[in-house]
Amino acid sequence: MKYFERSPAILLLADGAVFHGKSAGKYGTATGEVCFNTGMTGYQEVFTDPSYFGQLLVATNVHIGNYGIRGEESESDSIKIAGLVCRNFSSHFSRLQAKANIQDWFVEQQTVVISDVDTRALVQHIRHKGAMNALISTEQKPLDELKSILDNVPSMAGLELASRVSTREPYQFGAEEAPLKVAVIDVGVKRNILRCLAERGCQVKVYPHNATYAEMQMWEPDGYLVSNGPGDPAAMPEVVRTVKEIMDANIPTFGICLGHQLMAEACGMRTYKMFNGHRGINHPVKNLVTGKCEVTSQNHGFSVSSEELEESPDIEITHVNLNDQTVEGVRFVNKRAFSVQYHPESAPGPDDARYLFDEFVQMMEMVNREKEVA
Repeated sequence: MKYFERSPAILLLADGAVFHGKSAGKYGTATGEVCFNTGMTGYQEVFTDPSYFGQLLVATNVHIGNYGIRGEESESDSIKIAGLVCRNFSSHFSRLQAKANIQDWFVEQQTVVISDVDTRALVQHIRHKGAMNALISTEQKPLDELKSILDNVPSMAGLELASRVSTREPYQFGAEEAPLKVAVIDVGVKRNILRCLAERGCQVKVYPHNATYAEMQMWEPDGYLVSNGPGDPAAMPEVVRTVKEIMDANIPTFGICLGHQLMAEACGMRTYKMFNGHRGINHPVKNLVTGKCEVTSQNHGFSVSSEELEESPDIEITHVNLNDQTVEGVRFVNKRAFSVQYHPESAPGPDDARYLFDEFVQMMEMVNREKEVA
C-alpha cells in the first residue's frame, strides 16, 4: 500500500451544519442523502449493498478498515455508497484472509471518504433533524461553492434509482438441475439473497428491473422474488404494474425490502419516506404469527403506511418493529404472496429470519404438488 496524504476534508449538510475531518479514498467531492448504519461489523457488505446507492453513509462503529477487504464478502460488483463518513479509517488490517486494504479499495472504486469526524455528534444531529442531503469534499473549495453544489442535489423522495443498479441482461445463478425455478426481479439485489435461494434447491434467473411479466413467464418459473434496492418505490410505476401482474396470476411471490414496498404499492397501499430509516444489524422484530422475536438486519428509508395496511381486508400484518411499531412484514390474503421490510438474507447480520426462504420454497413445492394432483 502506498502512503496517502490525509488532507483536510469537509462534510456539509443541507441544513447548513458543517463537520470537519480528513480525506481518504478518492480525492474529490461526493453528494447524496446522509444516513447512518449502527452495525459493528460487516462494513464491506454494507458498502457494496445496492440499496445504499445515492447515499452518503455514516459508520457509527469507531473503526472502519481494521479487518481489510475480502472479495467474496461483497454483495455486488462494486461499492454502491456515494461516499463514506467515519471516525477511524484504518489502512492497516489484521485478518490473514483479507486481500486488500480499504484505502486502496476506495481509490480503485473511485469513492470519496471523510474520516476523523465526530460521528457521535453527527448521528445525534441527524437523529434530531432527520435524513437530508449532504456533501463530502476533499478539494478545499469555498463553502459558498459547496453550498451551490449541494443545492442542486435531488431529494431522495421521488427519486428512481433501481435502473442505476439493476442488471442489464438476465443471468442465471445456482445449479441448473435444481428442482425449483425462481425468477428474481433485480431492483438492486444482494448476492446473499441469490445464495440463500440456491442453497435451498433453487435455480435462479435474475431479470432487469424493466423485464416484462410475459418475458419472465417464458422461463416458466415456479416463483418470483422481488428484490431489495434503492430509491422511492412510488417512482417505479412500471415495476409496480409488473409485480401486480405476477400477484394477480397467483404465482408464489416473495418480496424483500424495496420488493416489499413494491408489492404493497401493487395492492394500492401508500409508501412514504421515513424521518430516519432503519439501518443496522440488531433491529428487533416480532413475528405476530408465531409470537417469536427476531434480531434482524435492516436498510431502508421508506416504509408502507401502517394505517392503510391495518384497514385493508386483503392484507394481514405478520411482523412489526419493536422499536417504533412500523410494519415489517405482511401476507397478502387469498394470494400466494408475502413480503418483509427487513433483510432475511442478512450479510451482514444474524440469520434469525432465514426461515422465510424456507417458507417461500415450501409454498412453491405445495403449488407444484397441487398441479400434479390436478
